[in-house]
Amino acid sequence: MSLRVFVTGGTFDKEYDELTGTLHFEATHVEEMLRRGRCMLDVNVEVLMMIDSLEMKESHRHRIVDACVACTETQIVITHGTDTMVETATVIAAAVTTKTIVLTGAMVPYAFGSSDGLFNLGSALSFVQALAPGVYVAMNGRCFRWDDVRKNRDVGVFEPLGEA
Repeated sequence: MSLRVFVTGGTFDKEYDELTGTLHFEATHVEEMLRRGRCMLDVNVEVLMMIDSLEMKESHRHRIVDACVACTETQIVITHGTDTMVETATVIAAAVTTKTIVLTGAMVPYAFGSSDGLFNLGSALSFVQALAPGVYVAMNGRCFRWDDVRKNRDVGVFEPLGEA
């Protein structure tokens, strides 16, 4: 059984331009991360887009939904920017009910070397195999239902809605 990973961009895949001091996108790091993590799963990686999630529009979210519906795999991981991850999870949950979908991201770009991205990707790959069909967010070793999670911008973590 194979898994699908859809890449959408976000901090996960950002690169640093030393000349301008800006972050930008070149190519996804997911394939390298899977190799580096010694992943033994049958994973199909597909880049849907490479954008900052703050720039994501409804048309982008519908493209993600369409890709989830169209793929043959029933276990899907989506790399996504953390700022609007919950909004995208909400749109997916309304449209896809028979597959297990886990969104994950990073607070620090993978290219920086001290990123949480490798750990988050590995966690998401594990969660997607163990969870019942539904939509989830996996960050920092924790997994949340799409309708019980928020990004706490004050401390930089994801948490259940009831935590403060």
